[in-house]
Amino acid sequence: MSEPRQHSFNSPIGRIHLTETGGAITGLTWVSRETSKAHSDNAMTSLLAEAERQIHAYFAKTLKDFDLPLAFDRGSPFEQSVWRAMQEIPFGTVWTYGDIADHVGGVARAAGGACGSNPIPLIIPCHRVVGSNGKLTGFSGDGGIATKQQLLDHESDQLSLF
Repeated sequence: MSEPRQHSFNSPIGRIHLTETGGAITGLTWVSRETSKAHSDNAMTSLLAEAERQIHAYFAKTLKDFDLPLAFDRGSPFEQSVWRAMQEIPFGTVWTYGDIADHVGGVARAAGGACGSNPIPLIIPCHRVVGSNGKLTGFSGDGGIATKQQLLDHESDQLSLF
């Protein structure tokens, strides 16, 4: 596997840190400015630049579907099936953990655990997954549930429940 390339930039929901490995996005995390200095950019690639462009377009509401090569460098087969299923949730739509579980042949609690370990949040829209009663549960992004709510509000002009 090739050497990972990294890039950090500011977004409306905080500083985002992207990782590319082998020509695919393999990670997205939120970082503080202090942490991002430790994660300094190394050799910006065209894919990292395109990922940043698409994320900015998402926040400008000119892009609803990310079109980036993604790869999972970790996760069980079940977790990876959940991550692929989340990619099918359309912009402005929410699914429940039970919906995800039904889609992949598992149980809601396990689907929730897999959502929580999503290595590429935002691009793989785990923010579009809610509890069975519509309640917002955890989110890995900086700010936790408040950031999840912000992302859902961003998409709210087209939000539909399951």
